[in-house]
Amino acid sequence: MPYYIYKVFSFPIRRLDKIEQHSAFRDASARAKVLRAALTHAEDGSIKVILADNELHAEDLLSQQRSPQPNPDDD
Repeated sequence: MPYYIYKVFSFPIRRLDKIEQHSAFRDASARAKVLRAALTHAEDGSIKVILADNELHAEDLLSQQRSPQPNPDDD
């Protein structure tokens, strides 16, 4: 399965822009770090790496709302 790199915009609506695709995590991770470092504070969006069967699957996974992780201090 390939690793996809997307730029994710959340305002005003959630938008996904595919940037690249890599066959190895090491390559995808290194490229994502370079892209994140190049982002300016004025730019909206974030860089995400996702492992998926195809582009449609990757976009589906990135579009899903994830529940927040439990905080151990919330007793």
